[in-house]
Amino acid sequence: MSERLSLPSPARGEGGPVPDVPDNPMRAAQTNMRPPLPKRFYKSAGIAARDGGFALELDGRSARTPARNSLVLPTRALAELIAAEWDAQSETIDPGAMPATRLANSAIDGVKPKMREVRDEIAAYAGADLLCYRAGEPEALVAAQAEAWDPVLDWARDEFGARFILSEGVRHVAQPETALRAIGAALDAVDGPFALAALHVMTTLTGSTLLALSVAKARLTAEEAWRAAHVDEDFQISRWGEDAEAAARRAARWLEMAAAARVFAAAGDA
Repeated sequence: MSERLSLPSPARGEGGPVPDVPDNPMRAAQTNMRPPLPKRFYKSAGIAARDGGFALELDGRSARTPARNSLVLPTRALAELIAAEWDAQSETIDPGAMPATRLANSAIDGVKPKMREVRDEIAAYAGADLLCYRAGEPEALVAAQAEAWDPVLDWARDEFGARFILSEGVRHVAQPETALRAIGAALDAVDGPFALAALHVMTTLTGSTLLALSVAKARLTAEEAWRAAHVDEDFQISRWGEDAEAAARRAARWLEMAAAARVFAAAGDA
């Protein structure tokens, strides 16, 4: 689930200023332990109609997933999105810069054989959805949550017939079975592994099935859903400032969120 609180590390301790340390030895050690990126071994990435879909080809040869399945995409738009990531690689291949490819690999290798389990996991988030847990104070945070989250809950009621109960603080509240069944039916309508994998990523990154569905149904843009998921965090930042490492983690997660939204749109329900 998304991190909802990010307090800055203090710059000073009780004993006075902390001296500047130009190099973090732990981080340097971790960096040295990372395996080198593989060299780019192909000149061009393309797509070809095959097996009822569109296969990624590298120099005319079929690409495969980590589990050695054929990397065949259900739509031309999704195949072009994946091929563009491969084309954008420079002298080395950086998987971190290929979020759509990683998601496609997961859809083929992991989600396709376990569609029911993935749907159930997304549905479980609805039972404790981020949007249902509200702050009691301060007033500014209460208002910010209501402004960002209430319209999505109203939309879920109108779109799916799902009425959710709110709770103050972190005390768990059991949601009505009618609401959970309605969300389950909406998830059942997503019958393709690529779209379901993208929906799962958006859910886990935001901590909200409702925000993920709002992007899937074009009620919110990915950017709007991302801001809604970080209302609490942004409030803390406005009070305490932003921690550089937390900001970097959030930026990396946003790339995953944006890629998932693009994959969902390109795959449709396929």
